[in-house]
Amino acid sequence: MTKPSTPNELKLSTEQRPFHAATRHLASKDADWRQLIRQVGPCTHLPKPAREPYEALIRATAYQQLHAKAGDAILTKFIALFGGQAFPTPDRILATDFDSLRACGFSGRKIETIHEIASGSLSGLVPGRKVADEMSDEDLIARLVTLKGIGRWTVEMFLIYTLERMDVLPADDFGVREGHRRLKSLPRTLSAKEIAGEGLRWSPHRTIAAWYLWRVPRDGSTKG
Repeated sequence: MTKPSTPNELKLSTEQRPFHAATRHLASKDADWRQLIRQVGPCTHLPKPAREPYEALIRATAYQQLHAKAGDAILTKFIALFGGQAFPTPDRILATDFDSLRACGFSGRKIETIHEIASGSLSGLVPGRKVADEMSDEDLIARLVTLKGIGRWTVEMFLIYTLERMDVLPADDFGVREGHRRLKSLPRTLSAKEIAGEGLRWSPHRTIAAWYLWRVPRDGSTKG
């Protein structure tokens, strides 16, 4: 006779969709992961798949080395510069003078990167959405890191939040590495290479693993 589902089990199966399979996979790894998932609760990963690649990369550039609120403020000013409605097209961005972009809060280096992205979009180096959807993660990374100011992390954020790739682990991300250190009560954070190796155990759900690692409680209370 099949054991009836408990209310908690029913809640898990409905609230964690479409990430239920991912959370079950991660919870099966060990007690630390099970406790973390219980503490954090259902995964509410929220991609923005409607964005074109150039827009996603410019947004990711705005947030580089900044807190979320600071990045939000810069992007709000940037979009307002072009009327405050739709995200500006690449040609409009290239036609905008340096000082106007600087007044939004972008550094000179980020303005260079934004120009690189806009130019790359017009030349085809930055693929359109249809082409990007057909490319592998590594092919996109190899192509886009040739843009000045664009590193692997920025492309990985694009893969996660725009292309909705579900098996991306940003191993260079300090939040991922520090979250793992706290999760496992380690004396030091693992290197990017080490965390990438550890992350093989979480495939094919490494995106959701990163989402949870970003949310490991800072008081170290993940132990059950």
